[in-house]
Amino acid sequence: METLHAACVVMNGAGILIRGDSGAGKSTLALLLADSFEGALVADDRVRVEARDGRLAARAHAAEACRVEIRGQGIRTAAELGLATREEAILALVIDLVGTAPRLPEPPADARILGIALPRLVLDRDVRQAGLAPLLVRAALRKGWV
Repeated sequence: METLHAACVVMNGAGILIRGDSGAGKSTLALLLADSFEGALVADDRVRVEARDGRLAARAHAAEACRVEIRGQGIRTAAELGLATREEAILALVIDLVGTAPRLPEPPADARILGIALPRLVLDRDVRQAGLAPLLVRAALRKGWV
């Protein structure tokens, strides 16, 4: 088992791990996705990941279950925000939040966590600030990457 500095949500049954530097917007994107149809919050800030039968299961660190930090607002519970929660998710997609990305990038290499490869989506700051991140995540899920 490994603890990652990340956020995790479920959309349409697919577990999504969101990674990035501190302040990159992991919690913000997690909240936007969890608030969507068929969305649920699994974990914010510290995600426990374990390999199980060739797949990765993710859950919140016990001290932070059902809680999320919103910059400038403090710690809130999922219930306060009206968000559904899930105790665990089987990961299907990894999202890496980066500062900048090439205008026309090559498809990203898979993410490898605990020796298991997962499809990966890279979202840069401009895409996130334009509000396109949830749309691109839904597209990745529909495209069959997961």
